[in-house]
Amino acid sequence: MAHVSAAERRPQLIKAAIDLMTREGVAAGSTRAIAAELGVAQATVHYTFGTKEDLYRAVMEQLTHDLITQVGRSAPADAGFEDTVAALATALWRTVREQPTTHLLLTELSMFALRTPRLKEALEGHYREVTAVTTKLVTEAAERTGHQLAQPPETLARFFLAGFDGLSSQRLSLPDEEAERACLQALVSAVVALAGGRMEFVTLPTDW
Repeated sequence: MAHVSAAERRPQLIKAAIDLMTREGVAAGSTRAIAAELGVAQATVHYTFGTKEDLYRAVMEQLTHDLITQVGRSAPADAGFEDTVAALATALWRTVREQPTTHLLLTELSMFALRTPRLKEALEGHYREVTAVTTKLVTEAAERTGHQLAQPPETLARFFLAGFDGLSSQRLSLPDEEAERACLQALVSAVVALAGGRMEFVTLPTDW
């Protein structure tokens, strides 16, 4: 059998771990089960990542990167500040609606990481990256449109993410399309108002 380098195995094992834990949950993600998912020896997982926690860290990083990339592609190039914020929020919410298992897995991993010292740093890194990217998008939207922010961009990013996390949890627990649209619109409007925008509901894109 041809030798496969650790660099080549790494993305394969990450995908196998995501596939397995998406179907069966984080509790099922032992190194033995992940190795079986890919059809390799358990030692291959330890050789490539060292520990299960290191593999879980890589899974969190991959899921975060994929979501951020999807949202980043949706940033409009010629819309006003309010419409830009609405478009970005809509793009992020679309990932919740279309990829609920991804968000569920991230939620599970986050809860697991809170009780796993070796993963706490990975969890902090996940939230730092998401906050930094959201802050960057808010800053770029303000600069491109000439909008003078009334609050620091990181404050706006954290406020939005706090509300969005709550809506995501509600979606996973008790889906309600009509209520979700109203709440997301209210959240976007609150962010725009805090940013110094007009004090009225911001209309979400029709393809929300």
